[in-house]
Amino acid sequence: MGAFRAISISDIIDVAFVAVLLYTAIVWARRTRAALVVRGIFILAAVYMVAREFDLQLTAWIFQGFFAIFLIIIVVIFQEELRQLFERIATWRFSPNFAPPVRSEAVDVLVRTVADFVKERTGALIVIRGKNPIERHITGGIELNGRISEPLLKSIFDRHSPGHDGAVIVDGNQIARFAAHLPLSKNFQQLSNVGTRHSAALGLAELTDALCIAVSEERGKISVARDGKLWVVGSPQELGAVIQAFLEEKYPPPTRAKFSFQLLKQNWLAKVAALCLALGFWYLFVPGSKTVEVRYKIPVRVANLPPDFELQRIEPPEVNATFVGPRRSFYLFERRKLRVTIDGALAELGRRTFVVSAQNIEYPKELTLQEISPNTVKISVRKLAGNQESKKG
Repeated sequence: MGAFRAISISDIIDVAFVAVLLYTAIVWARRTRAALVVRGIFILAAVYMVAREFDLQLTAWIFQGFFAIFLIIIVVIFQEELRQLFERIATWRFSPNFAPPVRSEAVDVLVRTVADFVKERTGALIVIRGKNPIERHITGGIELNGRISEPLLKSIFDRHSPGHDGAVIVDGNQIARFAAHLPLSKNFQQLSNVGTRHSAALGLAELTDALCIAVSEERGKISVARDGKLWVVGSPQELGAVIQAFLEEKYPPPTRAKFSFQLLKQNWLAKVAALCLALGFWYLFVPGSKTVEVRYKIPVRVANLPPDFELQRIEPPEVNATFVGPRRSFYLFERRKLRVTIDGALAELGRRTFVVSAQNIEYPKELTLQEISPNTVKISVRKLAGNQESKKG
């Protein structure tokens, strides 16, 4: 605990920054299908720790090979998510953008038009962008940049229009693009009994933070996709509330952007977990990287003693061994497994004094054995009388 007493201002900033990164990763993992993958990685890590604790050498060896290529596995599994992360970093701003992509008057137009679509059983797919760039995930489409209006939306999604099967991209008070094609989701559990529009809406919601609205022409229902989830809204009024909540969350007004204790209460469990993990990593890699010197008393044991000899005494029964290495190597150091092993096979030839060296002690490779005191051990043995008589007979 002495390391925490010496923590400095720079260490506090360091821990806080890492905690923010970890919290972002936790929230991202919970909102995407990566949560199961992350859980599986933690289970494998727990199995590896158990294998080391109980000295399951084959299991530990297999898992060591797995974790040796761990970074490559992470890149392969999360390549799409890593792209999204780098895109967010590239588009991140020091000052928040308070201008939402849809104005309030445009929201009213959208809600009224969607209500008419429901009555007329007209299929539609409308995308309201969030803060993530969506251009990479959209293919095709025709640039329009026309002001949102009911006649324009109804003409686009008219059954006889060539662009009615595509998606409309809303930007500000304008329709930036129509007849756009979105990536299809493969989450068949959520896509049961729905059509291609819903699959496209969910597909973009899995890859970005956009809000996607799908109107079913067969069922006459409104569905909303966001953060990898698809659900049905009961009425156009509920749809309006969903859009307003989305815009307020993504683009809060300046008065709401100020710090408040409510921010700490929201999702507090994930924040506490991120802070604890950040402190653990700091303790492991910052104070843990410093070189320390530790001395242990190690018991001496004799192996390979001839069967006709009996061990009487070891002098001294323990030796002092001084190890040097990074402090983190001693965190999980199993002191009880340290042994000085003397080969007693030479006792039959009359040898009683043995030099103790690094070859007689098993210890982690990242440590250096600096000193052994004393460096010689004497043993006292006697020959068993019964074995002598049996040999004479």
